[in-house]
Amino acid sequence: MIYLGIDTSNSPLSIALAKDDTILIEETSNLKINHSLTAMPAVEELMAKAKVSPAQLTHIAVAEGPGSYTGVRIGLTIAKTLAWSLKIPLHMVSSLKVLAANGQSFNGLICPLMDARRGTAFMGAYDGESLESLIPDQHSDVREFLLQLKETGRPVLFVGTDIELHKEAIKEILGSQAVFAALQNRLPRASNLIMLAKQSAEQDVHHAVPEYRRITEAEANYNKAQGGGES
Repeated sequence: MIYLGIDTSNSPLSIALAKDDTILIEETSNLKINHSLTAMPAVEELMAKAKVSPAQLTHIAVAEGPGSYTGVRIGLTIAKTLAWSLKIPLHMVSSLKVLAANGQSFNGLICPLMDARRGTAFMGAYDGESLESLIPDQHSDVREFLLQLKETGRPVLFVGTDIELHKEAIKEILGSQAVFAALQNRLPRASNLIMLAKQSAEQDVHHAVPEYRRITEAEANYNKAQGGGES
């Protein structure tokens, strides 16, 4: 089996190929470059380096979100197109769980974090050993989510390239409960995505949709105009 993993859900771009239980090649970039221009060429280049043809692929794995609206859509569009055209299974994995996998074996909770501006972030809490979701992925006020983590009384490992943006609040609320992943462990890894995808069910290509975890700004503005609130 040969898996192609694609994660474009936030600023970093990560792509990997795995054959059975061996990672053939993985490339991750944290350059602020438009994924719409770079993602597919990066896939093609990676496959050429590994000498893997499209016909040899047996599974496609993709980060389903949350994250950047545009980034999530780009990755899922590429993944769905490849899965449909090659007639192979598609697997979707939470972008936050992919990040959390960087800290697997941590003795406590793992909290992946992606900034969503205005004091909010996409966050979740996972068991450090099993990667079981303990607090569901959500779009949350950062300080409110940190208070939930504090109530657990357990050490919390924070992962993600955006944790520096909220580091002071994390330290203030959690104190010695907070642990911060090393810099090299804050980027998403498509190899983790593939390993998690192997444990997930296949997704019907035609019904595969992103998991944004919040409504778009246009929807929020429409709701306000109609007298409703943002959800």
